[in-house]
Amino acid sequence: VDGIGLEVDDQGRSQILGYLSLLKRWNRVYNLTTVKSDTDFVTRHLLDSLSIVPYLHGRKIIDIGSGAGLPGIPVALACPDKEVTLLDSNAKRCRFLRQVQAQLKLHNVSIVQQRAEKYHPHEKFDSLLSRAFSSLSSFIACSGHLIADGGQLLAMKGQWPGEEPVEMVAGFRVEGVIKLNVPGLPEQRHLVICKKTHK
Repeated sequence: VDGIGLEVDDQGRSQILGYLSLLKRWNRVYNLTTVKSDTDFVTRHLLDSLSIVPYLHGRKIIDIGSGAGLPGIPVALACPDKEVTLLDSNAKRCRFLRQVQAQLKLHNVSIVQQRAEKYHPHEKFDSLLSRAFSSLSSFIACSGHLIADGGQLLAMKGQWPGEEPVEMVAGFRVEGVIKLNVPGLPEQRHLVICKKTHK
């Protein structure tokens, strides 16, 4: 965590360890992730997720297709002042997320079992996060309605630009592409930041 420039207090560190322990335990039965080794859990899940924290915007954050809570739970642990919604359509994954929320007493986390395109909250979000979507345009098309005007989408990618064509949806523009530094991870990681320009 220190290697990516974040300060996490003792309680936060304890919660991070608790989350990793729960993820490993549930993963044996429910196959939440293909990652198996302790080192990969830390590098490919925890540090990879935390690397986007400096680029978050606003108070209300939503993690689209949260799965095992990545990147949403590490973000919530590192940023207790932010309200983080974890959105996933899969009941099994949502049961795991609720267990994490209850056991770690994550008061800044809420869990919604729903598909992104069918979710219509009363209040929109400042930042949308995802590692789950293969296509940037698909991410925007199915979840762009969840973001407030002036808000941003943060799409976590590997090598960029890769083979994916960059086709933008009307009302959005790519504001920047950040090369992320994830300690211990040899592969490239990029964060594509898209801005909502109008309704």
